[in-house]
Amino acid sequence: MNTATYASPAAGARDIALVSGDVVLDELVEARGPWSAVVSAGDVLTIVDLEGNQAVDCLLYAAGDTSVRYSAAVTIAHQQSIVLTTGSVLRAETGAPLMTVVADEVGVHDTIGGACSQESNTLRYGQHTREQHACVENFLIEGSRWGLGKRDLVSNINWFMNVPVDPDGALGIVDGLSAPGKRVALRAEVDTLVLVSNCPQVNNPCNGFNPTPVRMIVTRPEAAL
Repeated sequence: MNTATYASPAAGARDIALVSGDVVLDELVEARGPWSAVVSAGDVLTIVDLEGNQAVDCLLYAAGDTSVRYSAAVTIAHQQSIVLTTGSVLRAETGAPLMTVVADEVGVHDTIGGACSQESNTLRYGQHTREQHACVENFLIEGSRWGLGKRDLVSNINWFMNVPVDPDGALGIVDGLSAPGKRVALRAEVDTLVLVSNCPQVNNPCNGFNPTPVRMIVTRPEAAL
């Protein structure tokens, strides 16, 4: 695979990116929409929560071998924490690092809450939600561009999503801790396929009941030029 999905940068992207460098990609992900790109090793992806309180579901794969993919269990075990923030190394099931969180303006990101689907919407919120678009469908649509199918979907990251764990072990989905313009930055340790669903969920507070766009900026730090 290559970085053919990279697009021309828009004005101001260099200043908005959390890690400075030449801008090699700058794209808007519409509310409820999917997105994907290969981020080359050493490049840094900044995800910008444009309007605040928007969950960004995310899957990671080694671009050269997509059977190597993000593992929530291995990532949690290595860092001894269920919370992702600056310094978190996002690992594959082999333990190999795929990306590292190198900067974070929010401090809490989720890796245990999973992705919404038409089936889970129906179970949680009633039959009237069955036809609502959901993150699993976004992943399947976007993943098909890279030869990925349902068997390739694994536990995902939820950037900007706040999922506290109650004393009895129950998970909550509550208002996010983000705000308009807040950012998180991920450095690729290998060429990494990043698959995103800009969460369309409207039945719980993960998006403030109002899904909004996010911005994806990839920079190439000067040392990597």
